[in-house]
Amino acid sequence: MKNNAAIISVGNELLNGHTLDTNSNWLQQRLLTASVQVIYSCCITDEISEIKAAIEYASQKAGIILITGGLGPTDDDITRNAIAEFLNVELVHHPQIEEEMRKFFARINRPMVEKNKIQAYLPAGTEVINNPLGTAPGIFYSDRDKIIASMPGVPSEMKRMFDETILKKIENFAKNAQVFVKKLKIIGASESNIAEKIGNMMERGRNPLINCTVDCGIITLHIIATADTKNAAEKLVNDDAAKLSALLGEFIYSFDGESLAEVVGKKLLQHKKTLATAESCTGGLIAKQITDIPGSSGYFKCGWITYSNEAKISQLGVKKELIEQFGAVSSEVATAMAAGAREKSGADFAAAVTGIAGPTGGSEQKPIGLVYIAIASEKGVEAEKFLFGPRDRDFIRQRTYQNALNLLRLRLGV
Repeated sequence: MKNNAAIISVGNELLNGHTLDTNSNWLQQRLLTASVQVIYSCCITDEISEIKAAIEYASQKAGIILITGGLGPTDDDITRNAIAEFLNVELVHHPQIEEEMRKFFARINRPMVEKNKIQAYLPAGTEVINNPLGTAPGIFYSDRDKIIASMPGVPSEMKRMFDETILKKIENFAKNAQVFVKKLKIIGASESNIAEKIGNMMERGRNPLINCTVDCGIITLHIIATADTKNAAEKLVNDDAAKLSALLGEFIYSFDGESLAEVVGKKLLQHKKTLATAESCTGGLIAKQITDIPGSSGYFKCGWITYSNEAKISQLGVKKELIEQFGAVSSEVATAMAAGAREKSGADFAAAVTGIAGPTGGSEQKPIGLVYIAIASEKGVEAEKFLFGPRDRDFIRQRTYQNALNLLRLRLGV
């Protein structure tokens, strides 16, 4: 249990939709660097009984319990009280904490109100964790079987406290086993298709453990191995990654959690090739994804947003007769856009997209979600048809840029 963690996020605001719990996600990633796996996470209300019950449940599952939120000066900040009840101890006043708070308020030229004094009361027998960015100190408790670390809910304060103090304590507590993680990124196959291809590799209880997450067409396989040494854990992960590579082939675009834009950029640099884009329905989204990557000036030449037919004709040289005959959303026009972008930019590759993102503009022959993507290179132009609808506008645009980048990846070599 020493290498397992539970995260408890406290606050009514996390449960009413007003505030997103970003702390848990950040902590999960940081804990993996300490070879600690999160096996339980929850958001609970500002009630002493609820917080105490969550700690009791978490302590049965994990040796490391991290709590965020509920350490402020208001009446609903009661995490310290819940920890005291769980440990069956009283709250004890720490004069030095109160003095530090007075100095803090003096530095920012604000008076310290009476309510702030409650933050100087911590459960007896616990360690004070300094908070250089705020007034709420953290709380740390440890015994042979578990540690409890309670941090402020303010993300900047929580992160600073965790990195400067708590992470080292966790590493010392959980130093017996090592965890290694690899993220495989996949596009072009459904979750059920992936599950069928890899068979029993996702069975619970395996080491490595393989988890699957899906985000708008991108599947991530998380391979997590535990072993006595880092090298042994890494070997377990790499062995599974090799098996998955043989089973999934070109569906895998990254073994290191990279984005499609990063992978395409690396391949362009590797082959010393350049790229231009011509976009209609995505409105520059492909070019944005590419230029979000530092160093993209080494391979990206330019991009066009040719939303209107007139722009396609005047900027890319698409024939008016072609649009009149086949329509702006067609394989023929996408092909002409890609060819025009490559010719006018002088780039080695050009990607072009045209489609109907909705919510209006569709027809029985050309429904919302119909998209054509074309890739031009010295070998010619290839266009593919995609149907992403009926879905909302953002979904269709996102799937379009993803598949445009993926076609580029495949043309550059898996």
